[in-house]
Amino acid sequence: MLAFGEARCISVRTGLLGHAASIPDSVSVSVSASVSASVAAGMPDEPSKQPWYATLRIPDRYFPAAPIAVATAVLAWRTLRAVLAQVGEPCATLDDSFIHFQYARAIAELHPLRYQAGVPPTSGATSLLWPALLAPFYAVGFRGMAIVWAAWAFGFVSLGALAVEAFHIARPLTGKSGAWATAATVLCFSAFTWCAASGMEVVPFAWAMARCVRRASEWVENPDQRTRNRRIELVVLAFVVALLRPEGAVVALGIGLALGGWLPANGKHVHRLWALGGVAAALATPATLWAMTGTATANTATAKLLIGNPYYHGRALWDAVGANLKTFFVTLLNGQVWSAEFLPSNAMPLAIMALVAVPVVGWQKHKLFRSIAVLLLALGMLVPCFYVTFLWNRLRYLWPFATGWLVALSCLAVVLGDVATLVHPRAKMGVPILLGAFAGALSVRLDWTIDDVANSARGIDQQHVKIGRWANEHLPDDALVGVNDTGAIAYFSNRRTFDIVGLTTNGEARYWVAGTASRLEHYERLHHDRPEALPTHFIVYPEWMGTDAFFGKQLFDATVTDSTILGGQSMRAYVADWQLLDSGARPWSEHEAKPVDEVDVADLESEAEHRFDLAGTRDNEEVVGDASSPDGDRVIDGGRGFRSADRFVAKLRAGMAFRGIVRASAKTKTTLDVRAAGQLVGSLAVGDED
Repeated sequence: MLAFGEARCISVRTGLLGHAASIPDSVSVSVSASVSASVAAGMPDEPSKQPWYATLRIPDRYFPAAPIAVATAVLAWRTLRAVLAQVGEPCATLDDSFIHFQYARAIAELHPLRYQAGVPPTSGATSLLWPALLAPFYAVGFRGMAIVWAAWAFGFVSLGALAVEAFHIARPLTGKSGAWATAATVLCFSAFTWCAASGMEVVPFAWAMARCVRRASEWVENPDQRTRNRRIELVVLAFVVALLRPEGAVVALGIGLALGGWLPANGKHVHRLWALGGVAAALATPATLWAMTGTATANTATAKLLIGNPYYHGRALWDAVGANLKTFFVTLLNGQVWSAEFLPSNAMPLAIMALVAVPVVGWQKHKLFRSIAVLLLALGMLVPCFYVTFLWNRLRYLWPFATGWLVALSCLAVVLGDVATLVHPRAKMGVPILLGAFAGALSVRLDWTIDDVANSARGIDQQHVKIGRWANEHLPDDALVGVNDTGAIAYFSNRRTFDIVGLTTNGEARYWVAGTASRLEHYERLHHDRPEALPTHFIVYPEWMGTDAFFGKQLFDATVTDSTILGGQSMRAYVADWQLLDSGARPWSEHEAKPVDEVDVADLESEAEHRFDLAGTRDNEEVVGDASSPDGDRVIDGGRGFRSADRFVAKLRAGMAFRGIVRASAKTKTTLDVRAAGQLVGSLAVGDED
């Protein structure tokens, strides 16, 4: 008590007399110590004049999570309220979401990767982890549309977590204000909102990649972070990101690089073996598929990738990739057509400058690994350019990588602020304004996007869900339904499905990629070899089939005219009719001798057996011939159009004469030359006069 009084007395005297400098240092030190000790001991002081809320101490760990959680909750409430208002029940915005729900049900029913009980395992679930996360909810009673609540919860919780990760990724590069701006742009970026409400794994995958970038960067930058627990976390993250999407395998390898390249202080070289965890994670999906299905390649890759597509080799492949890249940079980054709902117009120059700013800031802040990781995350958006098209489903294949671009925008603001200070020292005060402008330019599209989410969910509900529920009530229990959108129909109909596209039915993807004529020829082979494998009914967009030859009686129609998320306005149910199969195999002429060999053009197996030359063949050039025979019967046959020559090997017998029968057509009068071993053996006229 005496020390406290002496301290106050000295303080007053020095203030009145103005001789603070004459007080010995030892006195000032003892006074400070005495005051500190007395206050720490709870000694009384003069009443505080600060407001009551100034004394509250909120732990730093609640920032930025607390405000982001509130903002995310508001965003989720607005979005889901709009869906419920239009649909009347929870509903996903994409039919593909129901593919995951169906696989989640398969896991809950203990037949994982089997799209329906009793069928072989398939690799139609592009994400192995997403259905596994939803399966427990289905098992405890979230059936039917109720499972959408679980998907929504994961989606929006991941959105908030993504904003938090973006904050922590950006802060060492841009400072606290730039980090807050990055988190804000994540929440203002309407594509993330759309995807969080879609029922798909897009936003959880985006979060997983961002978390990997952050933790790997901290591992490299700070030796104190290289602990055993952090190492385990990185390996777990590698498996999570790789199992959420195939593209995550690259991120998993990046984690392996970080673990193998930067060891803990005084770490032994044996610790480099932890890098194998990243490699194992990268191989987890193909290894699982190979063990369960016999192939390491997902059906989706066969159906959608340019690489492996029979029509894209060499120059054709790179032309297609180049066209996709042009679409990406010139159209999508500029906020036009497919991306107008999410991005400002003419944003491409700003986006490119932002990418350039990332390594600049990384070099300035001595955070090169972090900046390179952010840059590679952003450039991951170019991976879908190797798809036949990436314009499906509101560009959902692109948006998981958008976090890198949003961090890059904050880096650009920092660089522009540094440049501006060369003109005027106070010009850097404009950086927060610029950051706010970036977030504002994205946020103005939120209302539009929320309306589109609700409209898309209503479209799926009124078409796919409606016709799936109809099938559950009206089709025979043993029906096999041919579908080209396999999600909601399989989920709600409780009927076996035959996926024409091939995502959930093994072996069909290659015929979908080949074209309508090859599917026709394939169905003819099935009709001979395994007729029970052919659908008994179809529920399809008729225009997707390329021919109506398989359709019998129409049973039902689900038409929606005001939703752009759908593959067509009318989805129809038919009885399957296979009577016209093989009608094109019979010769029209009077020669009824048994064929020695047959080259069935567009039949993939027949073409392979006869080394049919596909050189120069392009996508969408298959045709289904549909005509009448001389007897008036309808004849359909698969073929290839837009060709000037066909080359193949016929299996004939030496020393015997043969008659060749060919079915060909031409729009104008054309001379068709037939050559064998390079020698002209005959010519005939095809087509009519102009």
